Amino acid sequence: MTLFPFDGPTESTGRLPTPISVLDAVLTAQFVVAWAGEHGEGDRPSRLGWWRSDLISEYGGFDLFRRLTHSTWEWAAWRAVREAARRCDLALRTKDHDPDRLCTLFSLGFEIDERVDERLRELALAGRPPHEVLPGLAWTREDWNRRRFEEWVAGHGPAKHKSTPVGIEVEGDASVLHPEEIVRRCVAVLIHATTAYSLPFVRRRTG
Repeated sequence: MTLFPFDGPTESTGRLPTPISVLDAVLTAQFVVAWAGEHGEGDRPSRLGWWRSDLISEYGGFDLFRRLTHSTWEWAAWRAVREAARRCDLALRTKDHDPDRLCTLFSLGFEIDERVDERLRELALAGRPPHEVLPGLAWTREDWNRRRFEEWVAGHGPAKHKSTPVGIEVEGDASVLHPEEIVRRCVAVLIHATTAYSLPFVRRRTG
């Protein structure tokens, strides 16, 4: 099931405040992909293995952050895995000739990125666990199931795209698309990712 509706392209009509529901949906999508992309414990990947981390696991990051941060340990682990994914995303994005024009799941532009980060800090300080305030994370508490992840990705609907040397370029102009539509399209094409993170992106063509 998708986090966003996808009846058609959603275009921006001005610099209006981003609804909290959109910020939460963006965060949820980032967290789910970051979690799914972890390598996990041991030599063989127990998840997709896109980044070599084991942060969202009982005996990995959870155990570490529980001892380090006490009341906010779950949020600390989720922030850490999101950062691992963001760094991978950044490394791939900078290979483009104009990386500042690429909008990705983990880089939606300064303003929206700042609002999402502020929302994350707000949620972490509220004292409730992530899966309660972001219900879309609930299924990540279950054992890893690749088919379940693929179903989640497929639930975001189709998105026209093409392969490039940098990653998967999704059709559209990030200058006029709402953040939730950029995220939806970027998640949708992850169905084509296999052994590595494919860097789905929408190019900013104007502005």
